[in-house]
Amino acid sequence: MINVLYSGNSYVFDGVLTGILSILKRTQTKDYFNFYVYTMDVSFLKKEYTPISDSEIEYLDGIVKKYNEKNSVTKIDVTEYYNKEFKGSPNEGCYCSPYTLLRLLADIIPGMPNDKLLYLDCDTMFNRDIEELYNLDVEGYEYLAANDHYGKLLLNPRYINAGVLLFNMAECKKTGILTKARALIRKKHLPFADQSALIRSTTKFKLINQKFNDQKHLRKNTVVRHFAKRLFLLPYPKARNIKQWRIYEMHRIYKYKQFDDILNEYIYYKLKYEKEIKNS
Repeated sequence: MINVLYSGNSYVFDGVLTGILSILKRTQTKDYFNFYVYTMDVSFLKKEYTPISDSEIEYLDGIVKKYNEKNSVTKIDVTEYYNKEFKGSPNEGCYCSPYTLLRLLADIIPGMPNDKLLYLDCDTMFNRDIEELYNLDVEGYEYLAANDHYGKLLLNPRYINAGVLLFNMAECKKTGILTKARALIRKKHLPFADQSALIRSTTKFKLINQKFNDQKHLRKNTVVRHFAKRLFLLPYPKARNIKQWRIYEMHRIYKYKQFDDILNEYIYYKLKYEKEIKNS
């Protein structure tokens, strides 16, 4: 089996759907997938911080089963764990959202795998077979990660981006990396919250090729294209945050056509969901 983790609120449906479709349509394996989605209700922070709905998870589960009847999408409400570990912490209002902290709970959530677990941000898409990444050797490492595009230039040549993490959960439990990371989150404000806490708590990780988490380019050998915020220099310097489900902008700015088969299927399923389920 291949274990994949996403996390987010009621607005991540588009990202999870496009991400999952990219995995299923670019992968040749006969193995099956367990997709997990961590979510929670922290609407006391912002009104939009509510869980992804059961109907959306059920719909996603039906889609993945069209590819393999053993595939599954499982919603895990971690509100209780978040409140215990992170509520009121200095990082609760972190730069992105409190949902980025949820990957740090993976070792204490019941029923999670004890071997490999691939965490993916919801703004990632696979351009090549997931097994190119998932089959990498994690023995002796807590996780495998690629460079952060800007962090490697501005902070440290080995500075990683936590949007794509191949965890070795057995090793994580052995070293206590996630326990230490959660303690840091509770203790002090960190510049990049979960990412900073993870890096500072690491005992041993393996830096992998940028093609496994490319935040700027889409090359032929790119395995994962991460649609993170990017700096554009022309016609004047500015940051743009173009996500894969914003198809018109992606075509206009990036001029990508490589994902069109995936995005066409995404549009079909999104419209079908809105017509048959969401608005019924």
